[in-house]
Amino acid sequence: MSMEKGVSIGDFNVKEQTQWCPGCGDFAIVAALKGALAELGIKPHQTVIASGIGCSGKSPHYINTYGFEGLHGRALPLASGIKLANHKLTVIAMGGDGDGYGIGAGHFVHIMRRNYDITYIVHNNQIYGLTTGQASPTTQLNMKTKSTPYGVIELPFNPLSLAILGGATFVARAFAGDLPHTKEIIKAAIKHKGFALVDVLQPCVTFNKLNTYEYFRERCYKLEDHDKTDAKKALEKALEEVESGYKKLPIGIFYQVERETYEEKLPQLAKEALVEKKLETDISRALEKLM
Repeated sequence: MSMEKGVSIGDFNVKEQTQWCPGCGDFAIVAALKGALAELGIKPHQTVIASGIGCSGKSPHYINTYGFEGLHGRALPLASGIKLANHKLTVIAMGGDGDGYGIGAGHFVHIMRRNYDITYIVHNNQIYGLTTGQASPTTQLNMKTKSTPYGVIELPFNPLSLAILGGATFVARAFAGDLPHTKEIIKAAIKHKGFALVDVLQPCVTFNKLNTYEYFRERCYKLEDHDKTDAKKALEKALEEVESGYKKLPIGIFYQVERETYEEKLPQLAKEALVEKKLETDISRALEKLM
């Protein structure tokens, strides 16, 4: 990750008009990311954002960096491939709670134990917004939606506890209604060397009438004097929302430790990035190995 001075938030602005609903939490998440990149001095051409499908999937369109909008639930495999091709880039994956914790859950589980140096920002609005209001993996128990007219009967998915137990080296949560705090959390995640999860609680103002800005402001509180290196304490905080009946929602950095990254374990990347290696036009040696 290369950092240089002279970068402003305006460098990440685009001319394209956003297609999100007015008041959507996605606006704050994108603004926080742009602010974080600018303050870290990471230039647009040094950054790649990979996304899946959903409202959050449009994020690369609204930030002036390299971007790749892929298939539903496939933001993390895309980000992994990009990082392996050029580990000198700042690689960020963005997805929603349905995209990342639903169809993409298998990728979420395995990328954590591999510890790629990637930041994963999840737009968690507890609903499928793009498809007009079906229950997602994080929708609260008993909530009525288009797909659950009698209320959700499944327990909500808890991404923080899974990330702590699954091997993520940075686990954090933010609230889109607090832009300065969200920006600082994203900055810390990008600076972290290893896989960083930032789960962002954000309202869907059109299809989720329960988890509103007011709902989160009444329940969210910032972690203070918290030992981020203690996995057991981090897990206790991650489960606090469940044990409190969703009356307490801690935000901040739950867990952060250092561990060798996936890229550092690959001898092929020790001297240079894959994209910098010279291609051999003579295939005779390769054929000899196969004979």
